[in-house]
Amino acid sequence: QLQLVESGGGLVQPGGSLRLSCATSGDYVAIGWFRLVPGKEREGLACISNTDDSPYYADSVKGRFTISRDNAKNTVYLQMNSLKPEDTAVYYCKGGWFRTSAQQMCSHLAGTWGQGTQVTVSS
Repeated sequence: QLQLVESGGGLVQPGGSLRLSCATSGDYVAIGWFRLVPGKEREGLACISNTDDSPYYADSVKGRFTISRDNAKNTVYLQMNSLKPEDTAVYYCKGGWFRTSAQQMCSHLAGTWGQGTQVTVSS
């Protein structure tokens, strides 16, 4: 059974950087990062899949965020650069063992979720 634990959130100034980690246990085919702002729908930001060669990024984070993974450490990362106040949210890791593309993984809510980690971008 897949289990996910996020870490690395915190307070950062606008323009700063932060790296989130998602420790995984169990198998998955696709995995990605989402965020939730109160009053808004959960947004898929960056996803990878064993069925794709390239990751998928939402337009809102393309060029600023990078998803990567270290299989030896069973960890998936989200490097966030050039952070903006509107990036303030609870960030979640989601994984799935079902066959799906990276873009599809970021477009729906099915899968196993972590508990989330708060990121606050403020001066």
